[in-house]
Amino acid sequence: MPVQHLTVGIVAVKRKLTNPWVDFEWLPEAVLPGLPAVTPGTLIGAEGPVERWYLGPAELTLHSGETAHYRDNLVSGRPAVWVALREAYDGGWSVAGATVDPYEGEAYVDVVTDKVEAVPMPHEIAVELQAFVDAHHVDQPFFKRKRDRKDPHAEPDFGLGHPARQPGRRP
Repeated sequence: MPVQHLTVGIVAVKRKLTNPWVDFEWLPEAVLPGLPAVTPGTLIGAEGPVERWYLGPAELTLHSGETAHYRDNLVSGRPAVWVALREAYDGGWSVAGATVDPYEGEAYVDVVTDKVEAVPMPHEIAVELQAFVDAHHVDQPFFKRKRDRKDPHAEPDFGLGHPARQPGRRP
């Protein structure tokens, strides 16, 4: 099955909070097509209590078997990249993962300590994703299963724990 990898850069926002238990909040803010010429963990801008940090690269892996999911993302009206950030032991934050599959992005939320956001998909990534879908998508027809009709004249099928099924007993 064909697989394609896209490397992107992740930008996060660090906000000062007025909370007695938490000083700062980190959230994914943007995905950069390609990698910038700065090292991961670089402060790239600040406006008052809000700082923007380049956290580092993430790899988007496109699988040909998931093209229906990618197509759902592209036609949604707001194509997105789901980005998960994870706090390190030293208090810093790093990229835990990124995906363009909306269903995989939904699964990222299962890790309650991660910060997950659906950030807008850059046009360059949308173009590459659409080309991948066009090249590898195969429509799968939907077949509704039919239930088997039960034979009204058949003997009853008791479950394994039923007394009629115990050794030495006859139904």
